[in-house]
Amino acid sequence: MEGVTGDDVAAPPPQIRVAGVLVGLQGVAAVVFAVLVGIQASAQPLGSVLGEVGYFAIIGIALVFIGAALVTGRRGARTPAIVTQLLLLPVVYSLIGPSRQLLLGIAAGVYVVATFLLLISERSRVWATAPYSREP
Repeated sequence: MEGVTGDDVAAPPPQIRVAGVLVGLQGVAAVVFAVLVGIQASAQPLGSVLGEVGYFAIIGIALVFIGAALVTGRRGARTPAIVTQLLLLPVVYSLIGPSRQLLLGIAAGVYVVATFLLLISERSRVWATAPYSREP
């Protein structure tokens, strides 16, 4: 890390902050989806959709926290955000391929790949792997 000082890596680079916002928006989308599924299935017995609603709500809330942690410079949030983007790639494939929702699939793919590339950029990697500095 030639030329990189402790001050350079103390604050998250802009790529991390933007990725944090994008991951947080994915979380908000998951929570909204959970609410919509709950509303749509309100005519059915509660037990039949409770697991699905709970799953998307928990994942969504976790992603909101991961996004907030990235925006505020918590280095440990980078890995869960990267894993989330990798897990969303089969969803993109499913939208483009079997579901034949080409426009939605391409839009989701661009969003996921852009977020992933922001998280793995060189400045993001240097920031995430830099040693923590102690304040005197």
